[in-house]
Amino acid sequence: MVDTYRITGVAEELGGKIQGAVGDLTGSNRNSVEGRAREVHGEVENLYGQAKDAIVEAASATRNAIDDVAGPDGREIKARVREAQNAAGETYERAERSVRNAAREAYDDAEDAYDNVGNHLRRGGREVTHQVAKHPVAALLAAGFLGYGIGLLIHGRD
Repeated sequence: MVDTYRITGVAEELGGKIQGAVGDLTGSNRNSVEGRAREVHGEVENLYGQAKDAIVEAASATRNAIDDVAGPDGREIKARVREAQNAAGETYERAERSVRNAAREAYDDAEDAYDNVGNHLRRGGREVTHQVAKHPVAALLAAGFLGYGIGLLIHGRD
Protein backbone atom coordinates (compact mmCIF):
# COMPACT_ATOMS: atom_id res chain seq x y z
CA MET A 1 0.00 0.00 0.00
CA VAL A 2 1.48 3.34 -1.03
CA ASP A 3 0.92 6.21 1.35
CA THR A 4 0.07 9.67 -0.03
CA TYR A 5 3.12 11.07 1.78
CA ARG A 6 5.31 8.89 -0.42
CA ILE A 7 3.65 10.19 -3.58
CA THR A 8 3.77 13.84 -2.56
CA GLY A 9 7.31 13.36 -1.24
CA VAL A 10 8.56 11.99 -4.56
CA ALA A 11 6.77 14.81 -6.41
CA GLU A 12 8.26 17.44 -4.08
CA GLU A 13 11.71 15.88 -4.41
CA LEU A 14 11.47 15.87 -8.21
CA GLY A 15 10.18 19.44 -8.26
CA GLY A 16 13.06 20.49 -6.01
CA LYS A 17 15.61 18.81 -8.27
CA ILE A 18 14.16 20.57 -11.29
CA GLN A 19 14.02 23.95 -9.53
CA GLY A 20 17.61 23.50 -8.30
CA ALA A 21 18.83 22.55 -11.78
CA VAL A 22 17.03 25.50 -13.35
CA GLY A 23 18.54 27.76 -10.69
CA ASP A 24 22.00 26.37 -11.46
CA LEU A 25 21.53 26.85 -15.20
CA THR A 26 20.18 30.38 -14.93
CA GLY A 27 22.57 31.42 -12.17
CA SER A 28 19.73 32.06 -9.73
CA ASN A 29 21.09 31.23 -6.30
CA ARG A 30 17.66 31.65 -4.75
CA ASN A 31 16.06 29.05 -7.04
CA SER A 32 19.04 26.75 -6.55
CA VAL A 33 18.85 26.92 -2.74
CA GLU A 34 15.04 26.71 -2.66
CA GLY A 35 15.19 23.74 -5.01
CA ARG A 36 17.66 21.91 -2.81
CA ALA A 37 15.50 22.64 0.26
CA ARG A 38 12.38 21.34 -1.54
CA GLU A 39 14.32 18.27 -2.60
CA VAL A 40 15.35 17.50 0.99
CA HIS A 41 11.81 18.17 2.22
CA GLY A 42 10.48 15.75 -0.41
CA GLU A 43 12.99 13.08 0.59
CA VAL A 44 11.97 13.44 4.24
CA GLU A 45 8.28 13.26 3.35
CA ASN A 46 8.88 10.16 1.21
CA LEU A 47 10.82 8.50 4.05
CA TYR A 48 8.01 9.41 6.43
CA GLY A 49 5.50 7.72 4.09
CA GLN A 50 7.70 4.63 3.83
CA ALA A 51 7.95 4.43 7.62
CA LYS A 52 4.20 4.86 7.95
CA ASP A 53 3.58 2.07 5.42
CA ALA A 54 6.04 -0.20 7.23
CA ILE A 55 4.32 0.39 10.58
CA VAL A 56 0.87 -0.29 9.11
CA GLU A 57 2.11 -3.49 7.47
CA ALA A 58 3.86 -4.61 10.68
CA ALA A 59 0.75 -3.92 12.77
CA SER A 60 -1.40 -5.87 10.34
CA ALA A 61 1.02 -8.81 10.28
CA THR A 62 1.23 -8.76 14.08
CA ARG A 63 -2.56 -8.68 14.40
CA ASN A 64 -2.92 -11.62 12.02
CA ALA A 65 -0.20 -13.64 13.78
CA ILE A 66 -1.77 -13.05 17.21
CA ASP A 67 -5.21 -13.99 15.95
CA ASP A 68 -3.74 -17.25 14.63
CA VAL A 69 -1.95 -18.02 17.93
CA ALA A 70 -4.62 -16.75 20.34
CA GLY A 71 -7.58 -18.34 18.67
CA PRO A 72 -11.11 -17.03 19.19
CA ASP A 73 -10.80 -16.54 22.95
CA GLY A 74 -7.31 -14.97 23.33
CA ARG A 75 -8.60 -11.83 25.06
CA GLU A 76 -5.54 -11.18 27.20
CA ILE A 77 -3.13 -11.50 24.29
CA LYS A 78 -5.35 -9.32 22.12
CA ALA A 79 -5.50 -6.67 24.87
CA ARG A 80 -1.70 -6.61 25.10
CA VAL A 81 -1.45 -6.34 21.34
CA ARG A 82 -3.83 -3.36 21.42
CA GLU A 83 -1.64 -1.74 24.06
CA ALA A 84 1.44 -2.34 21.93
CA GLN A 85 -0.33 -0.95 18.87
CA ASN A 86 -1.34 2.17 20.81
CA ALA A 87 2.23 2.64 22.01
CA ALA A 88 3.49 2.19 18.44
CA GLY A 89 0.93 4.72 17.21
CA GLU A 90 2.09 7.27 19.79
CA THR A 91 5.72 6.68 18.85
CA TYR A 92 4.82 7.05 15.22
CA GLU A 93 3.06 10.38 15.87
CA ARG A 94 6.06 11.69 17.83
CA ALA A 95 8.38 10.62 15.01
CA GLU A 96 6.13 12.31 12.46
CA ARG A 97 6.22 15.58 14.39
CA SER A 98 10.00 15.36 14.77
CA VAL A 99 10.56 14.71 11.06
CA ARG A 100 8.25 17.52 10.02
CA ASN A 101 9.90 19.94 12.46
CA ALA A 102 13.36 18.94 11.26
CA ALA A 103 12.35 19.46 7.62
CA ARG A 104 10.80 22.83 8.42
CA GLU A 105 13.91 23.93 10.35
CA ALA A 106 16.22 22.78 7.53
CA TYR A 107 14.18 24.74 5.00
CA ASP A 108 14.16 27.84 7.23
CA ASP A 109 17.92 27.57 7.82
CA ALA A 110 18.57 27.27 4.07
CA GLU A 111 16.39 30.31 3.41
CA ASP A 112 18.17 32.32 6.12
CA ALA A 113 21.57 31.30 4.76
CA TYR A 114 20.54 32.39 1.27
CA ASP A 115 19.34 35.77 2.57
CA ASN A 116 22.53 36.29 4.59
CA VAL A 117 24.78 35.44 1.65
CA GLY A 118 22.82 37.83 -0.57
CA ASN A 119 23.14 40.62 1.97
CA HIS A 120 26.90 40.08 2.31
CA LEU A 121 27.36 40.01 -1.46
CA ARG A 122 25.43 43.23 -1.91
CA ARG A 123 27.37 44.91 0.90
CA GLY A 124 30.68 43.70 -0.53
CA GLY A 125 29.70 44.86 -4.01
CA ARG A 126 28.84 48.33 -2.71
CA GLU A 127 32.16 48.52 -0.85
CA VAL A 128 34.15 47.48 -3.92
CA THR A 129 32.27 50.02 -6.04
CA HIS A 130 32.98 52.72 -3.45
CA GLN A 131 36.69 51.87 -3.27
CA VAL A 132 37.04 51.79 -7.07
CA ALA A 133 35.33 55.18 -7.35
CA LYS A 134 37.53 56.56 -4.58
CA HIS A 135 40.82 55.17 -5.99
CA PRO A 136 40.37 54.48 -9.74
CA VAL A 137 44.08 54.31 -10.62
CA ALA A 138 44.86 51.89 -7.78
CA ALA A 139 41.88 49.74 -8.79
CA LEU A 140 43.08 49.68 -12.39
CA LEU A 141 46.59 48.65 -11.30
CA ALA A 142 45.22 45.97 -8.96
CA ALA A 143 43.03 44.59 -11.76
CA GLY A 144 46.02 44.55 -14.12
CA PHE A 145 48.24 42.71 -11.64
CA LEU A 146 45.45 40.26 -10.88
CA GLY A 147 44.95 39.58 -14.59
CA TYR A 148 48.68 39.14 -15.12
CA GLY A 149 48.86 36.75 -12.15
CA ILE A 150 45.96 34.68 -13.41
CA GLY A 151 47.60 34.56 -16.85
CA LEU A 152 50.79 33.26 -15.30
CA LEU A 153 48.92 30.60 -13.36
CA ILE A 154 47.03 29.46 -16.43
CA HIS A 155 49.83 29.46 -18.98
CA GLY A 156 52.90 29.20 -16.76
CA ARG A 157 56.19 30.89 -17.45
CA ASP A 158 58.00 30.28 -20.73
